[in-house]
Order: sequence, then structure tokens, then C-alpha cells
Amino acid sequence: MDTKKPRRASGKSAPEGLLAEIIRQPITETLEKNFMPYAMSVIVSRAIPEIDGFKPSHRKLLYTMYKMGLLTGARTKSANVVGQTMRLNPHGEGAIYETLVRLTRANESLLHPLIDSKGNFGKVYSRDIVCAASRYTEVRLAALCEELFRDIEHDTVDFSDNYDNTMREPDLLPTTFPNVLVSANQGIAVGMASQMCGFNLTEVCRAAIAYLRNPDCDLLDTMPAPDFPTGGEIIYDADAMRRIYETGRGSFKVRARWRYDKAENIIEITEIPYSTTLEAVLEAAAKLIRDGKLKEISDMRDETDKSGLKLAVDLRRGTDPDKLMQKLFKMTPLCDSFSCNFNILIAGSPRVMGVREILEEWCAWRVECLRRRTHFDLARLRERLHLLKGLAKILLDIDKAIRIIRETEEEAEVVPNLMIGFGIDEAQADYVADIRLRNINRQYILRRTEEISALESEIAELESVLADKLKIYALMVRQLESVAKKYGVPRRTLLAHDHAEYQPEQHIEDYPVHVFISREGYLKKITPQSLRMSGEHKNKDGDGPSRSFSASNKDEMLFLTQRQQCYKARLHEFDDTKASLLGDYLPGKLDFDDGEQVLFSVRPGDYSGSLLLFFANGKAARVELSAYATLSNRRKLQNAFSGVSPPVAAFHLTEETEMEVTASDGRVLVFHTAALAPKTTRSAQGVAVMSLKPRSRVTGVRPLSESGLGNLTRYRVRNIPAAGAPLRPEDAGEVQLTL
Repeated sequence: MDTKKPRRASGKSAPEGLLAEIIRQPITETLEKNFMPYAMSVIVSRAIPEIDGFKPSHRKLLYTMYKMGLLTGARTKSANVVGQTMRLNPHGEGAIYETLVRLTRANESLLHPLIDSKGNFGKVYSRDIVCAASRYTEVRLAALCEELFRDIEHDTVDFSDNYDNTMREPDLLPTTFPNVLVSANQGIAVGMASQMCGFNLTEVCRAAIAYLRNPDCDLLDTMPAPDFPTGGEIIYDADAMRRIYETGRGSFKVRARWRYDKAENIIEITEIPYSTTLEAVLEAAAKLIRDGKLKEISDMRDETDKSGLKLAVDLRRGTDPDKLMQKLFKMTPLCDSFSCNFNILIAGSPRVMGVREILEEWCAWRVECLRRRTHFDLARLRERLHLLKGLAKILLDIDKAIRIIRETEEEAEVVPNLMIGFGIDEAQADYVADIRLRNINRQYILRRTEEISALESEIAELESVLADKLKIYALMVRQLESVAKKYGVPRRTLLAHDHAEYQPEQHIEDYPVHVFISREGYLKKITPQSLRMSGEHKNKDGDGPSRSFSASNKDEMLFLTQRQQCYKARLHEFDDTKASLLGDYLPGKLDFDDGEQVLFSVRPGDYSGSLLLFFANGKAARVELSAYATLSNRRKLQNAFSGVSPPVAAFHLTEETEMEVTASDGRVLVFHTAALAPKTTRSAQGVAVMSLKPRSRVTGVRPLSESGLGNLTRYRVRNIPAAGAPLRPEDAGEVQLTL
């Protein structure tokens, strides 16, 4: 093994005695000895929940509260609970308190909270409403926790030593219902994660009962979808939900619930998706309002108070609330996706399971818990029966028992003498010897021995339970029915089977407009009526018109820049203006990169035809316009065209035509666009059209229909590339070549 001393940092000297040897170690050995133990510790002991539905931090906290008597006692300060929990969970106060907060009723993270709380514990739907310090809040276990700890003292689960071997703690909690499906849970481990959504307790219990009676039952009949404490509506897709139930992976959409107050012209949002917050919704809406994409809203504010969540949206006159909410669902977190990843530890190994597999594992584990409890109770009853049978033998001759005790000189000999005198074992003799003097009478002994038949009957019943799995299933069903009846609550998250998705085109007003684009990149969108009433167009000093055309308010535009990038925008995103104003500055409106300017603009329509690009080096590229169409709403495309040579002109080619190309040395060439084969790659360099002399370049291109060129035979070519012919003055025509 190679060793060497480390270098000292320049300008600094290390203190004497702190220089250590650097050990060179293969990376594979480092991963095996250092990384893998850490990764397994995070997976098994920290981030992934187990079959009882808890991560170790949750289990340690709840068990500490159970041992503190907080299941039936009064509330205590949260700081007291946090301090006691450190005996099992050696982490800081902040981490333990955050765990406690999430389990409380006040925080509303769980549909069925496990901690009854008093004080400010924040809200799961707000990142600004934070919890108070642990010294100000009070907690105790909720009544539902009785089902988490039922029979825990009857050897239903294994116990292990805590981190310093001073206490014992349960490895799992013997929950009488599938809490792993009821309590929402999420965790990020090393190389894997878990995302458990919560289900309604009543529906989970019914699903478990249905599974016990028929493992092939359709779980969607009894448990159709998850249920969230923040309510909302699940956009329900039965096929997608079935895939989640089968595989344990997938996603579904949850949207907010709202109501419209016609008198006040206000929308009130009262429930939002579980995966978002009030602040995220307000920030997204504020940005859209600033960008002019939510012109229907005059104000949006948070009116959340003690009565619950509420977002108020003031509408402008004439706004359709249904269409506006569809727009908000599409463009803000008021409609959000929830991703499922049902990753659970089973016997110390992580497994991604569907709902049926989870119920199968939980039922098998719960059966084992009930078997252990039955064995424990059976042992106690058999021990009691054994003692009472010894007491029954004393009943035959009580006087003899008294005489043996009185005639025994040493206390240590009492038990052996009773064993010899009545033929009983040591445990029975010790039980008899401990009977108080006042109870050594026939009536007391008869009452005790009458229990023998009842104990024998009870033992026989327990033995039959152990021998018949169906009886254990029946016991589980009774417990599940009791839990559902006692603690069940109505479903909060509704299922939306029919939903209309926002389509921007349906909500855009369509009317004719005139568009003017200046050389420096200012765009004016003017209605025909306003244009007729306008005077002279206003431009910045040194700026002037570059292109104008008639269009529709719904039309889409492509803007090509000198950095080979394409920006997309729709004309309805620009405000209607007047000729006397400068208009919208495209680099600012479309968020161009620094120093980027518009070279060409194209109105693609339905993206049919081609984009014809001419470059200064004499080449032309014909790219199918469909290459610029995107399924998503991307606003920026990189590598929109070749950057090998500066572009000179761009045209939207919908049908074959002839083009006139002019070079800097005065040569002109006319060719037919059919000679150019369409390409599907946007960055194609193109094919040579004009053969240029050294130091010459293409300076202008235009359709032949816009040219006043005379004697076309002189300039028209059949094959490309071609050199063209020098332009004669008599052929120049009245139209000047421009860029």
C-alpha cells in the first residue's frame, strides 16, 4: 500500500502533529467499506417506511409518547416529548419536532392524524404559516393510536435495544388496520425513493376485508382512489388508477375546488392539491397577470383564516368563471400531478409493490402478530390453569396443608414439603404457600377452582384459533370493521370523471389585425379600425419599417435571430396598440439573450410548406416548416438554421416559384425553387445556388414576381449552382433590390 505525506497549502503551515498519512485506496474498496454501509443505513433505518406504515423516526416518537402515558392522559408540552424521544432517536431537537408537527391534527398533513395537538403547528398547504416553538405547543396521542399499540405488551412484535442499550423499542407497531396505506409518507434514500399517498381509512378497511374474503377481488370497487387531507378533486382515469394499483408506480392529477359568488363576481378557491402551497399558486398567478396572460383577473388575494383555506379571485366584468378556472388549472399549480412510488421495506429489503401486494404482505404480517398474541395468551392461561389444578388438590385436605406448613421448622422447606405431601410441582406449591391466611378456607378455594373449566374452555378456543387460519381472518375482519366504524371519516377528495381541459385557442378572441415590425425589433399590432383613424407611424430615431402584413389575432409567429435561434409567439400575446406608439420590443417581450436581435419573421400557419433560407456564401437551405413545430409549448428553439454563413433572406415557401438572387459584384441569377430538395434538419447548410467570385457575396434575394427584371432569358438558369450574369442597366427595372 503506497503512502505519502500531504503537501502543505501555499502560504500556510499546518500545526505540528496534524500532518497525517494519505492512504491510497481503490475506489471499489471505498464504495464497499464506506459508501454501501451508509446507503443501506439510509434505506433501512431512515427513509423508507415499513409494513406498519412508519419510518423509524415516526415509530420512535409515537412509542415514546405511548410510554409517557399520553394515550389516555392529558396533553404535555411538545418540548417534553422531544426530549424524551431523544432516548430512542439520537437526533437534534429540530428534526424530531418536524416529525411530530407532521403527525398533528393542526398541521393537516394526514387525513387521519395520529397526534392531538394544541397550539400553532403550521399548515401543510402553506410554507409561510410556520409552527410555533416546541415550548409553546402541547400534544397527546390521538384516539386512533389505540389501534397502533393494541396488544403490544402481548409479544405481538419484536423489540430491540436502543442506540445505547438502555431501553427496548419495538421494531414495528402492531397496527390493527393497514396504516401503510392510510398514512401518507415520502422519503428519499440513496439510489431510491418512496412516495406513499394516503387513502381513506374506511375504504382501506373495506378493501382489506374484501381481500381477506377474496384475494382476486377488484380493489377499485371498495377503494377507488387516494384521499387527501387538503381535499380537491382527482381527475379520475380508471385505467391509469388500475395501473398504479397493480404496479405501485404512476401519477394522477389533482385539481382545486372552487365556487363562484355571482353577486360579488368573485371566485373562491377553498381546496388546493396536496402537492402544492398557497404561495406557489399566488406566485404563478401573479407572473401570468404581469405577463398579460390573465387579463380576466383584476385581483387575487389570500383570505385564509382560522375557518380554513380561501383564495379570492376578483373577476373583470364579462369574464366566464368556468373558462377562467380551466385556464388557471392549465397554467398554475391549482391542477398538479401526484406521483406514486409504493416502495416499502419488507423483511429489511425495499420492494415496489402494488396495492394488492401491500395488502397481501400486511395480512400475512398481521396474521403473524395475532398468532404471537394467541401464543402469549395461551401460555398465560396454561400457567394459570396449572396453578389452579395444584390448588384443587389442596381442596381435598386443607387441614393437612395447614399442618404441613405449621410443622415445617424452616421457611425454605415449606414448598418442598407441600410438593411431597400433595404430589404437586414447585410452581403449584409456591402458589399455595403464598395464599394469605384469611384465604385458607373452603369457600375461597372453591371459587378459584371453579375457574378451571372456564380456563380449559378458553384454552381450547385459542388452540382452535391457532389450528384454523380462517378464525384468525375472522378476528381480523371484526377488528377492521370496528376500526372503520369508530374512526372512519367521509372522503374529502372527490372524483371528477368528466373534465374539460383548457385549450388556449378556444379562449382567444379572433379578429383581423395589421402587424408592423421595425428594423430594430419593435412590433405593433393594430386593428383595422384603429389603423384607419391613425396618423403617422412613430419610430425611434434611426429606426424604420422592415415588414408589415395582415393577419389574425390567433396567428403564430416565428422570429429568427442572428444567433441561429427561433422564438415562438402568438399575436394575441401582444397588446393592441396605435400607430403613434412604438409597440412591443421583441427582445424584451420574448426574453432574448443579451445582444440578440430579430433577423427574419415568419408566419407559419399550419406549418405546411418550407422555410427557404439564403446565405451570403451563395447557398440556400430549404427546410420543411414542420421541423419547427413542437408538441409542447416550447417558446425557444436552438440551432434553428445553419450558422456557417450569415443569412441574407428567409421566405415561407408554400408553392414552387422562381427566385431572383443578386451578388455584391452585380451579377444576377434567376432559378426555380424545385431545384432545391426539402430537408428535415433545421441546421442544414444547404446547397450552392450561385457560384461566387472571391470576395463576392449574396446581397439580396426576392421572388421573381416582385422583381422588375427584364430579359429573363439572360439571367434564368436551369441547373444550380450557376454564376449568373452581370445586370444590365436596361434590365434593372424600377424596383430596387433591398434586404
